[in-house]
Amino acid sequence: MSEQFVRSEILFGAEAMQRLYGARVAVFGVGGVGGYVVEALARSGVGTLDIIDDDKVCLSNLNRQIIATHATLGRYKVDAARERILSINPDCVVYAHKTFYTPETAAQFDFAQYDYVVDAIDTVTGKIALILQAQAAGVPVISCMGAGNKLNAAAFEVADIYATSVCPLARVMRTELRKRGVKQLKVVYSKEKALTPQPAADTGSDVPRAGAPRRQTPGSTSYVPAVAGLLLAGEVINDLTGRHGIMA
Repeated sequence: MSEQFVRSEILFGAEAMQRLYGARVAVFGVGGVGGYVVEALARSGVGTLDIIDDDKVCLSNLNRQIIATHATLGRYKVDAARERILSINPDCVVYAHKTFYTPETAAQFDFAQYDYVVDAIDTVTGKIALILQAQAAGVPVISCMGAGNKLNAAAFEVADIYATSVCPLARVMRTELRKRGVKQLKVVYSKEKALTPQPAADTGSDVPRAGAPRRQTPGSTSYVPAVAGLLLAGEVINDLTGRHGIMA
């Protein structure tokens, strides 16, 4: 293991670091939450990353997305993220997919290739399809619930989906996953009640993707999505290194 990861190796040990190096992790959605997942995985020495997103960096991303700078405006997020990953760890193998994950595009991905899947997308139909596809392939998956319109980063926690409360997205996911026979799902969620967004000028910079429902643009901060993303990444890293048991 190179000197770059020696501080991590001090905690995890050489064998665990080799497991990270040999792992392939897919991160679906590289925005406010997913961008921080990718950042932490790259800095932890994960050897292969698949990053999936069809969006481009826009001005309104600058307040919260780690890949968003004035230099990356207009670029595909996965291209900006890949460049950043390789600037951190040139040995990382990065597969960038300019795809909006939906039930219709799910067949493009062979989940048997992955050692772990991170769900950081924001459509219910996409999240359900992603979780079902991962679990059908026997691949551990962790899913992020609602992070928009929230200010208390300390309210996030890791739990099984059926132990969640307050979060409206988690409530919908509990109902839909129960219908489909999903017994458990590790999630990151917040018990903070979402705030009502205040009116803001519509710049038109956040253009809805095809197939995504039109909804009011949520408010967000520089730190809330970051905390959710780092919690997700921490669970992936701890599971892959055997720090605690994997909840599939």
